[in-house]
Amino acid sequence: MFGVRIENDSIRVGDRFAVCFQRTLRIPDDGRLYPLPPGLGRFPILRIEDFLDCVPQVWRDLGGVFIPVYQREALWISFSAASWKPNAVTVSVGGVNAISGEPDDASLHQQPQNYLVCPNQPWLDGINSGLGSIRQFIAMPLGAGYTVESLIGEEALGGIQIAVFVPQPGRFPDQPPAPTRGPIPMSRLQTKDLAMGLGAGGSIRQKIYRDPYGIETWEPQPQAQICVHIANSLQFERITGGRPPATPIDAKSYSESGLPWFDLYDECLDAVSPPSSLAAAGTVAERDAELGTRFNDDSFEVPGSKILKLHGEGGAQPSPASSRASAHKSEK
Repeated sequence: MFGVRIENDSIRVGDRFAVCFQRTLRIPDDGRLYPLPPGLGRFPILRIEDFLDCVPQVWRDLGGVFIPVYQREALWISFSAASWKPNAVTVSVGGVNAISGEPDDASLHQQPQNYLVCPNQPWLDGINSGLGSIRQFIAMPLGAGYTVESLIGEEALGGIQIAVFVPQPGRFPDQPPAPTRGPIPMSRLQTKDLAMGLGAGGSIRQKIYRDPYGIETWEPQPQAQICVHIANSLQFERITGGRPPATPIDAKSYSESGLPWFDLYDECLDAVSPPSSLAAAGTVAERDAELGTRFNDDSFEVPGSKILKLHGEGGAQPSPASSRASAHKSEK
């Protein structure tokens, strides 16, 4: 992995791009469209090479990193990139591209667009399910038909696969511009041993933005490819000898406590069309019903007064209390 390192529970690629994984609230799969849930702290990221004697053979073969996620826990992915020289990024879950629904081949495609451009894309909360909405990432065991990977056959890979692409020479400046006072960067941080993959949960308002530069802007080969394996709580404890962080409270309790949710001012940005292949992905709740499993999340209303509006790249400066990742801390 060229230029890849782990710092402060973030994966850094080169000197301009980073990605981390946020614990969050699981949204009910009840047909409603919910605002963006908050970040409840970063998942710890551990290197496979530090635990070679304890991790599964397939992890050793693929390399990369792993994070501890409880079964049925939700997560979202946070990106950090330089506005003066952006990156293109593909995100796949179990080998299925989360934007296009096509099998992952670690390359960029224009029709349909299978990648994000960071910035403007600050976060990804789930698989692309429609213009302006996603289906939340939910950790589920492989082999029972819950994960997005089941769309393309046997559930064997699991985890998250990320490829980072740099722009071709001459497309953007080689050095950052002189510092100026600009918008504060957005953040949602303010205020039995089974392999794990990601299934589709409830619906959240979130756009997957179209590439404003064109696919010819990007190098055809990725600067880095990252495998992020998912360990359930028992597996993580056996590998590391320690317990993973406690699972977050449920979304209904969070909302009833009066803590904030989030939305974006991004009406001027076009969204990527929804792929028919991902639209066919069954949700965790639908698979529960097929198997006769009872696991219900109660529906609830999020008052408009509790939804904080964040401004996108180049928008008006948000207040310090608008940041998504730790608003629950500032409100306590």
